[in-house]
Amino acid sequence: MTDITKLSVQLYTASDAGAGTDGFVYIGIAGREFHVDASRNDFEAGDQFTYIFGDGANVLDDARNDPRLPRLDTDDADRYPVYVRFSGKDNDDDWCLEGVTVTVNPGGSGTRTYDNPRLVGTGNDQKIWLGKRFGNTVQLRRV
Repeated sequence: MTDITKLSVQLYTASDAGAGTDGFVYIGIAGREFHVDASRNDFEAGDQFTYIFGDGANVLDDARNDPRLPRLDTDDADRYPVYVRFSGKDNDDDWCLEGVTVTVNPGGSGTRTYDNPRLVGTGNDQKIWLGKRFGNTVQLRRV
């Protein structure tokens, strides 16, 4: 058991027409959910960005999106589901996710990495549309 001090979340939005969104994206890990947002125009078609939570944070509302408050540990990351959840602005707001990797304590003690192997690559069968009419959540597994 090691304290989680940092989360690195790499998200890739597909470059398809209409793939981008102004909706809300969340990461669930260690029994908690984190709002994924930075001071940039997030989740545009073709966008790739790494969001940092905790030590060295680059996300908005970093104090309330900190895995150290309350303290989480690496055992929690394996006990609870790890997922990406999308909440569109309205019924017509969709998002096409092409890839996601979540790393716990990158380069440090107790490093763990999670992704969805079905979303690795660039083929049409290696991305997923999320929205109210398709489903809002993608589960990840430890790799």
